Amino acid sequence: MAKGIAILGAGIFAKEALPLKAVYSRSEKTTDLDALLARTDITAVIVVLPITLQPSIILKALAAGKHVLSEKPVAPDVKQGLDLIATYEQVYKPKGLIWRIAENFEAEPGYRTAGEVIRSGKIGDVIFFKAVATNYIDKESKWYKTPWRTVPDYQGGFLLDGGVHTIAALRTMLPGPLTHLSAFSSLNKDYLKPHDTIQAVVKSGDSFHGIVELTWAFPTPTRPQTDAFVITGSTGWLSVNQVSKPGSGPVYRIVVKSVHKPNGQPEVEKEEVIEVPSKGVAAELSSFFDKIAGKADVVELGEPLGALEDVAFIQAALNSNGELVDLVKLVQS
Repeated sequence: MAKGIAILGAGIFAKEALPLKAVYSRSEKTTDLDALLARTDITAVIVVLPITLQPSIILKALAAGKHVLSEKPVAPDVKQGLDLIATYEQVYKPKGLIWRIAENFEAEPGYRTAGEVIRSGKIGDVIFFKAVATNYIDKESKWYKTPWRTVPDYQGGFLLDGGVHTIAALRTMLPGPLTHLSAFSSLNKDYLKPHDTIQAVVKSGDSFHGIVELTWAFPTPTRPQTDAFVITGSTGWLSVNQVSKPGSGPVYRIVVKSVHKPNGQPEVEKEEVIEVPSKGVAAELSSFFDKIAGKADVVELGEPLGALEDVAFIQAALNSNGELVDLVKLVQS
């Protein structure tokens, strides 16, 4: 753990994270925020506050001369994200301040390894894909019981809070950006307002297309056997799933199937299985700490513009109602 780091927020993540130098919370007796930001022994802050509060606190921390790692999503909506990024780029980045988004799916070594496999050409050119996130949330869930999630004052509810993870994983693995979508959204459990389910058809220019299904309204805790991600290429396919292994904790299992036709012989199907331990949170923190320490060859993670693309996807899917939405134009508006 780097020195001189404070965490702003005392929710689930803060309570489960490593001990830090100082903690600020709206609801618990903690350090005064202005006093905390004035401390010379604090060089950076990690912001894990409710989604709608984060933009103002990010700017407050940057104005105090602190580097910032803020929890995903980058902002409640695209407009606020664009405004926030513009202010950072124009005012604070020139001063040498670092602002990054803590998106652990982007940082997850398993997804990054899958992206490397795809870019190496092992499955040929990507032609289509499918991503499925099936979640069951009841009123006893620790995630539901946080007050700001119980009555969300931001678009999408869990779809924004959790759905950006899936989109970030796709952004990390796919060889090109998602450019258009057509989607429908719905509310199936009243306590998960305003929406809990999205189904979208997506494409990346003229290169490839896919399907994204996200729900937090599954009717039972048990879920059907289905791959979380399947990316299909011209000569093979790749799947990625998180699995639990006794004694080693969660790992990402990447299965790569490809066909080869050696020396004019009949096609041969080959399989490769890669297992990568889950270390997304550690990776995102390490990247941020290395960046503010000025270390060379830092793996750049959490760029705000990338995180904005994740928010744009969810926003577009919530508002599409079957109409085609240009995702590129949306993040440039």
